[in-house]
Amino acid sequence: MKSHTQTTEERRKLAELIEDIDIAMLTFISSEGALISQPMAPVELDNEGNLWFFTDSSSEKTQHLQQLNLAFSGEPDGTYVSLSGAGELVTDHARKHELWSPFVKPWFPQGPDSPNLALLKFVPHTAEFWDAPHSKVVRLFAMAASIVAARPIGLGDHERLTHL
Repeated sequence: MKSHTQTTEERRKLAELIEDIDIAMLTFISSEGALISQPMAPVELDNEGNLWFFTDSSSEKTQHLQQLNLAFSGEPDGTYVSLSGAGELVTDHARKHELWSPFVKPWFPQGPDSPNLALLKFVPHTAEFWDAPHSKVVRLFAMAASIVAARPIGLGDHERLTHL
């Protein structure tokens, strides 16, 4: 994911947490009221803290962008991020060309001019993250110590970011 310089400390922290995570689970509320999640590959984190994805403009999620959640799981590093926000469907021709990558071609074989190709701009409102020690061995020892002590010990940070 291409990541631009962020203008606030909270956005910088968010960028640091998710920059190496290739896939997020996007959750939306369907017409029937069910929560539906699907994997999405972020293409860009712009300088305003918005995340950009390629999507099919005819997919169900594009009809339900008012309330979204993005969940990032960086299991090897013990990093987990949950973003609440809203989405916007963007069909700007120049922007699609600017963000285009050969990695998108399997889904849109005609390239950036594919008929149903659109961009999903995710605008985050709040984020929560859990950032554990990066070594699995350290996390295992922390978990064992927590079990013995009957309280969390050395399991990492949990914070909420509200000024995104």
